[in-house]
Amino acid sequence: MYVLHYAPDNASVIVRLALEEAGLPYHTALVDRAGAAQNSASYRALNPAGLIPTLETPDGPIFETGAIVLWLADRHPNSGLAPHPDSPDRAAFLKWLFFLSNTAHADLRQVFYPDRYVPPKATAGHHRLLTDRLKRHFALLDAAAQADPALFAPPSALGLYVATLLRWCALYPKGGTDWFCLADTPTLAQLAASLDARPATRRVAKAEGLGPAPFADPTYARPPEGSAT
Repeated sequence: MYVLHYAPDNASVIVRLALEEAGLPYHTALVDRAGAAQNSASYRALNPAGLIPTLETPDGPIFETGAIVLWLADRHPNSGLAPHPDSPDRAAFLKWLFFLSNTAHADLRQVFYPDRYVPPKATAGHHRLLTDRLKRHFALLDAAAQADPALFAPPSALGLYVATLLRWCALYPKGGTDWFCLADTPTLAQLAASLDARPATRRVAKAEGLGPAPFADPTYARPPEGSAT
């Protein structure tokens, strides 16, 4: 039985979607961001970076979202989360997974938390630079999904990952989302709508209070426990 250490509408939602899509048994353990539980000694014993999520597995705790979903895909090769290691689609899957994790997600974090990266006087310029980069990232992903829809189609971890990033772009930071329009990436918009209709998404949305259309028409989370920020 896996244990997912999560906070509502955090990167853990990607892992939770993957677990649900794969039909894998798991429990959740809330990391209460309102109380900075991610910085507690007990949590940092599992994840020394103090970030969310962490997945406890028989092989020990795993952190970093991309690493977790890749581990799950390889441990459960019939889950549909990723092409099999010997599949001709494996290389394409890996390059876009790492692009999402290392490039798009990392840039989005800087948009959310500019004070961790630049001094206050540089925040506005930093925001413009990063959001311009993100527009280019999503254009690349839109073209990739159009060229190879099966690679991104649910339950692929690529679709789960990119749809979650799109959700956050529409919501955060409050007052700083006017740069983003889902319609600018029509293939990804269709992907988001298709994910909203899936039973796994409905279960995760209910558990974390993400609303009826968490990807195609996102609203701020109203979770039954914990805080998204």
